[in-house]
Amino acid sequence: MINFLTALLSLSLLVLARVCVCARARVHGSMDSKQETKPHAVCIPAPAQGHINPMLKLAKILHSKGFLITFVNTEFNHQRLLRSRGTDALDGIASFRFESITDGLPPPENFDATQNVYDICRSTQEKCLGPFKTLIAKVSESLSPVTCIVSDLLMGFTLDAAKELGIPEFLFWTGGAGALICYELYPKLVENGLMPLKDPSYEVNGYLDTVVDCIPNMHGIRLKHIPPFIRLINPGDKFMVEFTNAQIDKAKTASGIILNTFDDLEHDILSTLASVFPPCYGVGPLHLLENQIADKSLSSIGSNLWKEEPECLKWLDSKPPSSVVYVNFGSITVMTHQQLVEFCWGLANSNHPFLWILRPGLVSGESGALPLEFLKETSGRGMLAGWCPQEQVLNHQSVGGFLTHSGWNSTVESLSSGVPMISWPFFSDQLPNCWLSCNKWGVAMEIDNDVKRDEVARLVIELITKEKGKEMRKNAINWKEKAYEACAFPCGSSVINLEKLVDQLQTFSK
Repeated sequence: MINFLTALLSLSLLVLARVCVCARARVHGSMDSKQETKPHAVCIPAPAQGHINPMLKLAKILHSKGFLITFVNTEFNHQRLLRSRGTDALDGIASFRFESITDGLPPPENFDATQNVYDICRSTQEKCLGPFKTLIAKVSESLSPVTCIVSDLLMGFTLDAAKELGIPEFLFWTGGAGALICYELYPKLVENGLMPLKDPSYEVNGYLDTVVDCIPNMHGIRLKHIPPFIRLINPGDKFMVEFTNAQIDKAKTASGIILNTFDDLEHDILSTLASVFPPCYGVGPLHLLENQIADKSLSSIGSNLWKEEPECLKWLDSKPPSSVVYVNFGSITVMTHQQLVEFCWGLANSNHPFLWILRPGLVSGESGALPLEFLKETSGRGMLAGWCPQEQVLNHQSVGGFLTHSGWNSTVESLSSGVPMISWPFFSDQLPNCWLSCNKWGVAMEIDNDVKRDEVARLVIELITKEKGKEMRKNAINWKEKAYEACAFPCGSSVINLEKLVDQLQTFSK
């Protein structure tokens, strides 16, 4: 009898175990099925700070809409992020993962400086296709099949991979719509005989003040504000023109173009782009949409390649409202030591407080040291930092103006914070951004490339205390209101465009 009961008990336990196994299998099968049915986007920025920042914001927004995300940096920038933010900074969560591929370049001398623009563009174009396809295969097997690629427009090799693998691809242009139309019309400038320049003297003899009449919706723009590679004056310009033209041509084969802008800001230019490119989606300012994400599980993941110095926010707390000039020339601008000295004494002679970001690699040549007399003169009135949380700085009540290189991220963030600007553009899209800010949006004043301390001082004083500055601040606040309106749920233009984009990404993914 005991043996019978023992056998019966054993049989019951075996049946129960099998039931539990089956139940677990059904649960895991259901979870795996649910995971597999989610669209899986691979997001890959161009390997520079100003491209990584907005792509990460876009990726977080897509994740909040139900996408699995694989975010791909170059190995060089992946390691920089770990150094600047901590070894666990990119751990993410199961549905938002970070990967890296080689950039094909040898190890640099300075691991904390931005790589040479010409070298990185050439290398990614020539050497990244194979590693990228290998990565697509790896993450498709380990997580779920990749259903779409969201790539920086300058990483055109990804379109070759997408075509070969049969995966739809949307391109992200991290500049403004105005800059993109300028690049698109490079061949027209050559056809009209306006470019390239005949010799270097044409950069200083007044020729660059020639008005360009072939760029739609940017009437009055001058040659000096066209992205300058087309001048073919500096080493590497010829390659950059060929590279840019190739990326623009490839972009016309993508499933769509995503821009970090909003309809009110560039509606007419977006309409022009829509006539020559695939569907264009203005979904900016991205940082305003990112701030609306309810799930904060990714909020600690940042993208700054240099270590931020939050002490500057405490310093700003000690200053009166709208009194501080925030100075930051971005991640790529390089100035001479003499230009640095002119900015130093211009800020000193303005007698206004300033927060100046002096990142590694900002000054070319041997010496980036600031004059001791300048440091003594501005002690207590100026703060210097290596990098900062820019969005928080621009939204601080003590910031009254922004001395900037007019990179697109800085332009959009300044506009959506209601902060007027002084613009000193360095290269690329910064020049048309400067022209638009000064001439169409009424929020900036331009400093001549050959910077002089007296001009810096005059413009800073104008920006903070004079009528011109007050008018620009009023215009900037108006653009801030329009930016928030664009990102307002449910009818803001960027919210509507984002929903259209998500719908298209999901449709192509099926």
